[in-house]
Amino acid sequence: MESLSSSFLPRWSINTKSIHSHAATTPILPFLNISSVKTEDKPQTTAGGGATTIKPPPSTTTYVNQTQTIKQAEPPSLPATIFNAFDNFINAFIDPPLKPSVDPKYVLSDNFAPVDELPPTACEVVEGALPPSLDGAYIRNGPNPQFLPRGPYHLFDGDGMLHAIKISKGKATLCSRYVKTYKYKIEREKGFPVIPNVFGGFNGLSASAARGAVTVARVLARQFNPINGIGLANTSLALLGGRLYALCESDLPYSVKVDADGEIHTLGRHDFDGKLVMSMTAHPKIDPETGETFAFRYGPVPPFLTLFRINAAGEKQPDVPIFSMSPSFLHDFAITKKYAIFNEIQIGMNPIEMMAGGSAVGANPGKVPRIGVIRRYAADESEMRWFEVPGFNTIHAINAWDEDDGNTIVLVAPNILSVEHTLERMDLIHASIEKVKIDLKRGMVSRHPVSTRNLDFGVINPAFVGRKHKYVYAAVGNPLPKVSGVVKLDVSVSDGDRRDCIVASRLFGPGCFAGEPFFVAREPDNSNADEDDGYVVAYVHNENTGESRFLVMDAKSPTLETVAAVRLPRRVPYGFHGLFVRERDLNKL
Repeated sequence: MESLSSSFLPRWSINTKSIHSHAATTPILPFLNISSVKTEDKPQTTAGGGATTIKPPPSTTTYVNQTQTIKQAEPPSLPATIFNAFDNFINAFIDPPLKPSVDPKYVLSDNFAPVDELPPTACEVVEGALPPSLDGAYIRNGPNPQFLPRGPYHLFDGDGMLHAIKISKGKATLCSRYVKTYKYKIEREKGFPVIPNVFGGFNGLSASAARGAVTVARVLARQFNPINGIGLANTSLALLGGRLYALCESDLPYSVKVDADGEIHTLGRHDFDGKLVMSMTAHPKIDPETGETFAFRYGPVPPFLTLFRINAAGEKQPDVPIFSMSPSFLHDFAITKKYAIFNEIQIGMNPIEMMAGGSAVGANPGKVPRIGVIRRYAADESEMRWFEVPGFNTIHAINAWDEDDGNTIVLVAPNILSVEHTLERMDLIHASIEKVKIDLKRGMVSRHPVSTRNLDFGVINPAFVGRKHKYVYAAVGNPLPKVSGVVKLDVSVSDGDRRDCIVASRLFGPGCFAGEPFFVAREPDNSNADEDDGYVVAYVHNENTGESRFLVMDAKSPTLETVAAVRLPRRVPYGFHGLFVRERDLNKL
């Protein structure tokens, strides 16, 4: 999962008179009031109906959190008032947000600041024209906390919000809606946070014990039921088995849909008829030829890794538990026609760091990374093979394929250099995309970089998942997670060719940043079409003007030239992963 650096983000001013919407109904001491609204001028606050909202000042800036309207909640019960007071005490004295990586003043500054929901709103095409093959919806997921944090907050902790641009006959409509998870709904009804943040809230033994005790007390007081889910849906989307899901590895998938008007609906939490009882990866792999989905889950207790698949009809198949992996952070994987490939990296559970007041998840420099290979239809882990690959730490995988009749696997993935900074200092990370060959006969692994640029969030033509491809479209980190441009790489070069594989490049300009690009084929049903015959799309934000645009680029062009640019009715915050869903598939949801 993507993490946020703090050093390159400007500080916010703190206005101790401005409080979060839940605080109006919660009696707490004045010195416990914490505001994390970025303002160029002090925001005005108005109270009404037991809720306080924040009005942006009269300014041209777009970086003030927009009004977070919530359903009027009943006054909190006595237990809720007590628990909220304990939470505020923990945030103020036991575990205040001292580190920039969990300080809301940094994490939620500039275009990382949350926005309110937006109903379907017409957009203006300001350059070029939207091609007919883009009829459908581009949907991007990302964190957008419904409450301004009153304590430590990590970028991974925000409630999921989907930003969908619906395109039909050359016209576009933007809609932004929260994924209505159980966590989101229960906290919205009560008017204050109930379930603690996982990444930002459990740093050090004292803070973990204190927040854990308050959480248990809330469960006993029936403020929420953890059986209904305690996680988010803020990372990615996947279309599998005829359903569209918002995903995050902290909970089950949430089924969503985009209707003909561009409105986004959350249909509910999905457990595949009771066969998926725990979370799953936010990066499932869909074989475009068979329609099968391959996925996994990981956790801190054995089995640390579990592989499973979902058939083309959307029916989950039996789990394949894998006990031979150590408890590691495993965000993504790759598949070929024969195998599933996992990377056990140096990030994992770190109890020593936690006892010293740090995060329970951290880097272990003494650990040697490994690549695990297992047949994708394996019945158990007896076929799992591990290969030590020193210095190879991947968060995302781009693609993989078989060669030599299945005796060699080729993996393309960005290798994270200085992996110890992944969760806290992403500005210090350099991601180098590598081409890795795994010789299954000889038990050997060879690697070579395909570019020297800082690149991540690489995507391909989805029709080539699991099979040999030529092109990758990757985001240029400046630094990550902010993206200053997109490059196109030709990874078909031989291992002995040490030239940089970049064959096309597009920078967005001074002060303009985006997120992950996405490739959309121009003729998806044409098996004879060129692999790069299509478009690269992304949301791009101009930090100088405060304007966001939906940008469509020619995937074949050596400069990735603009095909169309759509001015959006309001800014779209930086986020995580997106998906394009064609109109014919939207109509089936």
